[in-house]
Amino acid sequence: MSGIALLRRGRLWRLLRDQGSSLIGGLIVAIVLLTALLAPWIAPRDPVEIDIVNALLPPDAEFPLGTDQGGRDVLSRIIWGTRVSLTVSLLAVVIGVTLGTLLGLFAAYHRGSWIEQVLMRLMDMIASIPLLIWAIALVGIIGVQPVTLGPLTFDNEHKLLVLIGLLYVPSLTRVTHAVAQAEMSADYVRARQVEGASPIAIVLGDVLPNCLSPIMVQATLLIAAGIVVEASVSFIGLGVQPPRPSWGSMLADARNYVFSPEWWLPVFPGIAISLTVIGFNLLGDGLRDVLDPRRVTRGLA
Repeated sequence: MSGIALLRRGRLWRLLRDQGSSLIGGLIVAIVLLTALLAPWIAPRDPVEIDIVNALLPPDAEFPLGTDQGGRDVLSRIIWGTRVSLTVSLLAVVIGVTLGTLLGLFAAYHRGSWIEQVLMRLMDMIASIPLLIWAIALVGIIGVQPVTLGPLTFDNEHKLLVLIGLLYVPSLTRVTHAVAQAEMSADYVRARQVEGASPIAIVLGDVLPNCLSPIMVQATLLIAAGIVVEASVSFIGLGVQPPRPSWGSMLADARNYVFSPEWWLPVFPGIAISLTVIGFNLLGDGLRDVLDPRRVTRGLA
């Protein structure tokens, strides 16, 4: 029985409930998502407002996470940085899943042909270079200046999410191709072909639904990777540009205070990145266990 069918019948929740780490990950992810959505209402101060009088204040009742060298509230900047990190990582995953799924299905449909070989070897070649190296190299080449295409202006955040999304395509193509290739050899596909169903109807209507479980797991894990990539690129000044708050740029601003009494400057953005990445990884691992047919069968036996 597929993971999608379990989700519809409510059994997925009962399986997840038995996994404490998955629930912890889901709780962390839920808190992070709510923080990003409600940032304008829950942030106590303007995240970009300079107040030199209150510069480098330690955590207290007025500033729960202290202030930075410009007197800006660290808590407010972390809250708004949540929105930036999730926007980049989530939209990048949407781009990667869309293109990667289509290319994986296309390659699987042409299994055994030169089209499959050329496409998958190209994906392997791109995937052989680490994602972060690609991101730093390409953003460095493109530059950080806004790009204008007709009436549309793309700032560095938009360029970054598109770039990361395109770099997600190889891994998602390989996952989709591996699963779809096995599905294309199944008896139900042959039966559909005998019935006279079109290739598009078979691939999109029959094969794709059975590929969604591993795609969902991979997408969840890639969200965590995207947060790290965005923070890393912003750390070296090629990501989200000031004055917009970003966890990576906050760490970059705090690197001169690592061994100083102002310990809160590097600690709290680092905790935000670590907890968010851990949350998505725990959730992804839990989904992998739950949506694994062998795991599902044992859990329902």
